[in-house]
Amino acid sequence: MLALGPVSRNLAQPDSLQAPASRSIVLVGMPGAGKSSIGRRLAARWGLPFRDADTEIERAAGIPVGEIFARYGEAHFREGERRVIARLLQADGPIVLATGGGAYVDARSRAAIREAGAITIWLKCRLSTLMRRVAGRDHRPMFVNQDPREVLERLMAARHPAYAEADVTLICSDEHPDVTTRRVADAIAAHRPPERLRVELSRNAYDIVVGEGVLKRAGAELAQRLEGRRVVIVSDQSVAPLHLPMLRESLADGGFSVAAEFLVPPGEASKCFAQFERLVDGILSAKADRRLTVIALGGGVVGDLAGFAAAAVLRGLPFVQCPTTLLAQVDSSVGGKTGINTSHGKNLLGAFHQPKLVLADTATLRTLPPRDLRAGWAEVAKHGLLQGPLWDWCESEGPRAMRGDADALAHAVLESCKLKSAVVVDDEFEMKPEGGRALLNLGHTFGHALEAECGYGGELLHGEAVAIGLGLATELSARLGLCSQEMPGRVREHLREIGLPNRIAQLPRGFTVARLIARMRADKKARDGAMRFVLLRGAGDAFTESGVDEAMVRALLIEEGCEP
Repeated sequence: MLALGPVSRNLAQPDSLQAPASRSIVLVGMPGAGKSSIGRRLAARWGLPFRDADTEIERAAGIPVGEIFARYGEAHFREGERRVIARLLQADGPIVLATGGGAYVDARSRAAIREAGAITIWLKCRLSTLMRRVAGRDHRPMFVNQDPREVLERLMAARHPAYAEADVTLICSDEHPDVTTRRVADAIAAHRPPERLRVELSRNAYDIVVGEGVLKRAGAELAQRLEGRRVVIVSDQSVAPLHLPMLRESLADGGFSVAAEFLVPPGEASKCFAQFERLVDGILSAKADRRLTVIALGGGVVGDLAGFAAAAVLRGLPFVQCPTTLLAQVDSSVGGKTGINTSHGKNLLGAFHQPKLVLADTATLRTLPPRDLRAGWAEVAKHGLLQGPLWDWCESEGPRAMRGDADALAHAVLESCKLKSAVVVDDEFEMKPEGGRALLNLGHTFGHALEAECGYGGELLHGEAVAIGLGLATELSARLGLCSQEMPGRVREHLREIGLPNRIAQLPRGFTVARLIARMRADKKARDGAMRFVLLRGAGDAFTESGVDEAMVRALLIEEGCEP
C-alpha cells in the first residue's frame, strides 16, 4: 500500500516583498514586453543583481547584437546566448535576468534555465501594446526595413508556444511599470509548482499534473507530448462558460488549432448512444486523422463519453483529460476506462483507452456546486478505505476539504491519484481474477444498482450512490464477520458529516429488493449472473468475493427500507 505523507498547509500568505529563496528569476517575452524595465525594478525591490542577457552578450563579444547577427548569423548568436545565460544562472546567488526575445525559444536555452532551477515569467502582451512599444526602435535587427506588425505577428506565432512553457504567465498592458512589477512579484510569491505523478504503464505511460492553474498551461504541456497540433474539445453546457475560454487561450499559446468544439447537456444522461453518435460523427466531420487529439473538459460524464469516442474513431485518437470536478480528478480521469450507459446498466459499453495526459486543475473545484463537491468526496473516501492511512486523514480533514480548503482538496486529489494509478499499473485491463482493478469498485455494486434504478436523470448523483454503497458494503462485511462491528457506523458517520446520504431510506423514492438484485446480477463485475462484491477486513484490507449468500444481501436491503 502507498504511504501517506503529512498534509502540507501553508497558513501564511505569500510575501511578494521577499525574494524567492535561492532561485533566480528569468523574464521571457516578445520584444517590447518590458523585460529589462520590469527586471530592474524587481531586482531593486528584492535587493538582487540584475542582468540583461543582450547586454552581457555585447560585453562579451565587444560588438552590438545586431552586428553579431549580421556577421555570424542567428545560429552563432543563439549558441553564444545559451552559454551566457547558463553562466549567469550558475553564478553564486540568485539574480533577476531579462532575456532576449528569442532566447527562450531555443530548446537548449530553456533546458539550461530549467537545470538552474530558475522561475520563468512570461510577460505576455497584446499585439497592439507591442506595436506602440517597438515603434521607432531601429536598433532591433529584426525590425530593420520591415513592417513592425508583420514581424511581430510572425514572431508571436513562432515564439508563443515556447513562452507558454514558462512557470508563470502574466498579462501585461499599458499600466505603469511599477504596477506591473508589483503584479509580477505577487505572482511569483503565489507560485506553487504543480505536482506530477507518472503512471508507468508498459506501453502507454502518461503524467497526471495536479495543481492550481494547470489548465492555463494546457497548451505548453500538450505541446511537449503530442505530434499533431489540431484538437477537438468536448465539454458540457455548464462547464464550458467557466473554463473553456481559458483552455482555448492556452491551446492557442501552445500553437494548437481547435478543429471543433462539442457541448453536451450536463448530467449522467449524456452518457448515451445518441450523444456518442453525435460526437463520433462530429469528430469525423472535422477531417480526423490519427494526429487529431480529443480533449475532455469537464466531469466524469464528459471524460467517459469523449474517451470512448476517441477510442472508437479511426480505432484510436490521442486523448487528453482535463477534469473539472472532484470525482473526475480523483477517479474517472485516471486509468483509461471509457464508456457509456445502456438501458441494461451503467458503463456496459466502452473501451480501455489511456489518456496522453491528465491535467487536474484544483482551482476549478472552486466553481463546483456544493452537492457536486460532496459527491466527489465519496470516491476519496473509497480510496481511503482501500489505502488505509488515507482513511484516517479523510475522517479528520474531510470537513475542511468540503469547506473549500485548497490544501486539503489538493492532497485528496494527489493521494487518490497515487492509489488509483498504482492499481492501474498493476492491472491495466482488469485481468486479475481477484483483487486488482476490481477493488476500485468498493461500494459500486450497490451504488450502480441504485443509480440505474433512478434513471441517470440527476435524482441521484454517482457519488451519492457510491456513498450509500460504501455504507452497505461495510455493513455486509461486518455481518460476514470480516471487519469490526464498529466499522459500518464509522463509515456512515463520516459520510453524514460530509453531507452525503448514507442509507437507502434517505432517498426520496422507494426500491424493491428484486429489482436491485437483478441490477447487481447484470453489473459488469458479475460472474455468470452471480453478484460480486468488494468487501473489507478493515481500512487498507479489501478483497473481491462472488460467494456471498444472496439471502444475506436481501435481508440487508430489506432492513435498509427496500420492499421485499
